Amino acid sequence: MTHRVGIIGLGTVGSRFVEQFSLHPAFEVVAAWDPDPSACDARAHAVDIKPGPTEVIDAADMVYIAVPPLFHGQYVEACIAAGKAIFCEKPLGIDVAASRKLVDDVSASGLPAAVNFVFGAAPSALRLVDAVERGELGEIVRCDLRLHFAHWPRIWHQKAAWLALRDQGGWIREVVSHFLFLAGRLLGPLTLEHSSVSFPDGTDGVAAECDAVARLTSDRGPLTMIGTSEGVGPDVVDLTVRGRSRSLRVLDWYRLQATDGGEWADLLGDDRLALGTSAYHSQLDQLARMLDGESHTLANFAEALAVQELVESMLTVPPPS
Repeated sequence: MTHRVGIIGLGTVGSRFVEQFSLHPAFEVVAAWDPDPSACDARAHAVDIKPGPTEVIDAADMVYIAVPPLFHGQYVEACIAAGKAIFCEKPLGIDVAASRKLVDDVSASGLPAAVNFVFGAAPSALRLVDAVERGELGEIVRCDLRLHFAHWPRIWHQKAAWLALRDQGGWIREVVSHFLFLAGRLLGPLTLEHSSVSFPDGTDGVAAECDAVARLTSDRGPLTMIGTSEGVGPDVVDLTVRGRSRSLRVLDWYRLQATDGGEWADLLGDDRLALGTSAYHSQLDQLARMLDGESHTLANFAEALAVQELVESMLTVPPPS
């Protein structure tokens, strides 16, 4: 069965999914729109550009919502009103109370709905979760998340100016959230024990964070995080799960490595392009399963809300004492 897809938002990620949906046999991209006319013009050769979001929703069986976070809620609600399946970018929003209502509304609708956390289907994540569930690591001792971004926003996101701003951007919302989702699947529900976040223009400014440390706890063990941005050097994105028998890590998103005490060894290969292509294809495989009424591994709205609650708690700057 071919599913008719509409896309609201044609920025970096939305444009990438125009191509990815078109390459997958289960999908046909039938409509798209972006509030920026230049973004629409740039993709007009590849997809039918509609005059507005209502027309996109009307034309599709499922809508992929890829606008900035402040607007996710309104388009999810529009899809619910139209009875259309939903694939939404994370986070659900910025206001936690509004997102809680959104989760309730999605649940009450009974519509197929998922949130685009890459580790909902990436082979690196699925293999890691399976290894933990099978007890391959022995008792879990801890998880360590390390991040560094030489540029924020990253080079390919430079046109998304909102990512540099504190109100809805920053790398904790954009990147750390993916790993909190994965950690939740590995460790169970997470609780934020403490965090410290610094901003380049101070607590009263508008710029997104420049460094952060946090410790989270779970029934299976703690998760510690340290992240930084700016400064020469390669980007670092590394989640390590340390067991008493073996340790595994997701490196650079799609690589999965293991150690029994010696050097790290790749379990899925080290060709990032091939691994990334496989991750996108797997994501859409799972999305097709959802739309066909089958079991799938994608993140649901309740899981996305749990991540959002942790992220917004992490970013909350306490008032001066």
